[in-house]
Amino acid sequence: MRIDVLSLFPDMFKATMGESIVGKAQDNGFLDIHVTDFRDYTTDKHNHVDDAPFGGGAGMLLQAQPIFDAMAAVHEQTKDQYSRGRVILMDPAGRRFDQDYAQELSQEDHLTFICGHYEGYDERIRHLVTDEASLGDYVLTGGELAAMVMIDATVRFVPGVLGNMSSPMGDSFSNGLLEYPQYTRPADFRGMKVPEVLTSGNHQKIREWRMKESLRRTLERRPDLLKTAKLSREQEIMLQDLKLEQDPNAPE
Repeated sequence: MRIDVLSLFPDMFKATMGESIVGKAQDNGFLDIHVTDFRDYTTDKHNHVDDAPFGGGAGMLLQAQPIFDAMAAVHEQTKDQYSRGRVILMDPAGRRFDQDYAQELSQEDHLTFICGHYEGYDERIRHLVTDEASLGDYVLTGGELAAMVMIDATVRFVPGVLGNMSSPMGDSFSNGLLEYPQYTRPADFRGMKVPEVLTSGNHQKIREWRMKESLRRTLERRPDLLKTAKLSREQEIMLQDLKLEQDPNAPE
């Protein structure tokens, strides 16, 4: 996968995108990240990329020209090897980013993120994009941090990045539920013991325990997820038992 980022602050990506799993993925050839400073494409002699909005109002808007020209340069660099792919505008009004969205984006061979600043964008910039994305109902000082979060979550699904594709599939939210509790050695740490079922060697019992504890954690911490989770019949029975544990008078 190739990822391009259009940003006014390319140095922000050096440390974050060059370390840990994302850095190793680049070293191993599974991922290719390029950050373009779209200030380099301005035609203004002072390298301005923003201007006041027509009609007046507070703040400044990013101009269309530098971003259009930076996008044209990215396309020229990649057209022989990659598809145009998805172009994602970081915008608080965009689609809420989640695990399903990350997995969807991971199917592409080329992603481009446009990171905004100032009060907003010249509306014509939206003609370049396929997606508008947001991390949540709040505003950041710029789109860089949001883009880094999206990149990190997305590339975990790219084959080879984690080494074991079962890892991201078992994460919280991948199946609509929170992940079950996990333990490692020692089995007894300061009197806090690992549940016996996990050391029993009985894989069927372990599977059932993990399924039930995943449901329990979701019910206790994020019951809203259960409204949309696609549960098997076995999970539905477990969930009903858990609800009865919480409230013996709850309707079945």
